[in-house]
Amino acid sequence: MFEGKKIWLAVNAASGSNNDAALTELEQAFADAACLVARRIGFHEEGAPTIDELRREGVDILVIFTGDGTVNSIVTALYGWEGAVLVLPGGTMNILAGRLHGDATPVEIIAKVGAGKARRIRPTLVRSRLGDGLSGVLVGPGTAWAEVREAMRDTDLLGTIKGAAEAIGESTGGAKVFCRNPDCGRAEGYSAIQVVPTAAGLAVEGYYAETIGDYAKQGIALLRRNFREGPHDDLGCHHAVRLACPEGEEMGLLIDGEQNAAAAEETFDLALCEVDLLATVDGA
Repeated sequence: MFEGKKIWLAVNAASGSNNDAALTELEQAFADAACLVARRIGFHEEGAPTIDELRREGVDILVIFTGDGTVNSIVTALYGWEGAVLVLPGGTMNILAGRLHGDATPVEIIAKVGAGKARRIRPTLVRSRLGDGLSGVLVGPGTAWAEVREAMRDTDLLGTIKGAAEAIGESTGGAKVFCRNPDCGRAEGYSAIQVVPTAAGLAVEGYYAETIGDYAKQGIALLRRNFREGPHDDLGCHHAVRLACPEGEEMGLLIDGEQNAAAAEETFDLALCEVDLLATVDGA
């Protein structure tokens, strides 16, 4: 699939896996696949390439080696582009890359694409008035833990300790979020509701905690973006879901791990990505 294609590579020095050794390994993997990367773009310094720029330069494939948040900002800005995007796991959790390529490493993914073992797809996503979630959204007071994760990323010890205390307080005392239309789940609501796009629809899960220990465990799970480690209810798979805070307060919202400000009620719909992504596994 690389043969005869013009390829650009976007990286982000602030992402979890973007160190010199990893980039050198990528360059070797592309060389082994008989592929020449025409340009390497530092997203943090140069910003994302635009559709006009990619068209003008005749780029066929844009490879993105960043975390989920940066992937989101690049991919959603390329809706309508005729080329294809290859997402490599270059961040901390790499949820979208995992969906497209399973547990394969960047080197393994490049080798598969180079051997013609990839296909162009337009996977499902979570659409809202605030933006599209390629890997999913999280709604509720539990999203306060995202600030703690940022402090940890910046190695801010005092900020991490202070933020963790505040996040526990927000999770335990913050106004809960409820699933409406469909009306389902616990009568007392949840500290966080996760909505994840799948081939079958939007998988909805409500996360709760009944003790301080539960909240601490849930917070750790949120920091690791492995929400399934926390106690939760399966709220089904739907094509649309409306989440609300009956108390009228704004709801915390993470879209692909990045914070947003949501109203007291928001609707999330199943939609398709509007640019082709390369996948090396079935069922992505």
